[in-house]
Amino acid sequence: MNILVLPGDGIGPEIVDQAVEIIKILSPDFKLNYGLIGGAAYDAHSDPFPSDTLDKALSADSVLLGAVGDWKYDKLPRDKRPERGLLRIRTALNLFANLRPAILYPQLAEASTLKPEIVSGLDILIVRELTGDIYFGQPRGIEKNNHGEREGINTMRYSESEIRRIGHVAFKMAQLRGKKLCSVDKANVLEATELWREVMTDLSSHYPDVDLSHMYVDNAAMQLIREPKQFDVMVTGNIFGDILSDEASMLTGSIGMLPSASLDENQKGLYEPSHGSAPDIAGKDIANPIATILSVAMMYKYTFNEINKAEKIEKAVGKVLNDGYRTLDIMSKGCKQIGCKQMGELILRNIINE
Repeated sequence: MNILVLPGDGIGPEIVDQAVEIIKILSPDFKLNYGLIGGAAYDAHSDPFPSDTLDKALSADSVLLGAVGDWKYDKLPRDKRPERGLLRIRTALNLFANLRPAILYPQLAEASTLKPEIVSGLDILIVRELTGDIYFGQPRGIEKNNHGEREGINTMRYSESEIRRIGHVAFKMAQLRGKKLCSVDKANVLEATELWREVMTDLSSHYPDVDLSHMYVDNAAMQLIREPKQFDVMVTGNIFGDILSDEASMLTGSIGMLPSASLDENQKGLYEPSHGSAPDIAGKDIANPIATILSVAMMYKYTFNEINKAEKIEKAVGKVLNDGYRTLDIMSKGCKQIGCKQMGELILRNIINE
């Protein structure tokens, strides 16, 4: 198998390093190729997603990505900013299905900002449509209107086929879990999501064993804080999914614990932590590599269908947390604070010694 490794910017290289060491131990026969994306790619090629990276991504069986972005690129033209590289690789690989699990390890119940009784046992899967919606809809841009005043334009668009495609993924995921699916929209004011609700309702007839419910996004945001364990699988569009999954990550104690998988129709995936590049802590060995390491577990599960290796990684993470080791973002009283590199080494040691 051929994995393209894209360390990216900020803390990306240091968290990816820890994940790569695990792949080397579990799959020494895998071929690892490296490429540039984001700010690192712009610095080298004046392009956040150069053609060389595109070619490598197209030929890879899977992609492991760190993070993109840095404040120093904020003044670049929009099409040159690091984040455009991320959007372009998603489009190029047709990665339409983003899976973001929010699982609270019992050892971290005290790390959440919510009361332990609210979040203990939390296990949510957010299925986010990734290649449509307002992030990609046309027309878009900043232009002058008839009064000579600048206005920003973004367009929320969804076709029926796009909704059906992500809907099938969400219903199938629900069948593998608690058979409960909550579709999140804003159908009372947005026609694009009115269609979303209609299509999801129609799809439900194909999955009679799944209990489908609907919720407006503002209520869903509130319910994630009020009673998060009412949810099992949530499915929603690109922008709502972006926001809700970050909110859900804080239920787990830190966004540094939240992995993600972005899949095409053939289960080829791009795997990355849900957090950003955190340039303010880059190079300080304090970043949490667990989200990236758990993203590798998702890679084994969804793309390579090696469930045993995915479980080895997950168990090793749990063992290290049981032993009281914490990075700064999940630190709590009575635990031992360690850095990014040591956290990766301890997880790797537990995988080897299993």
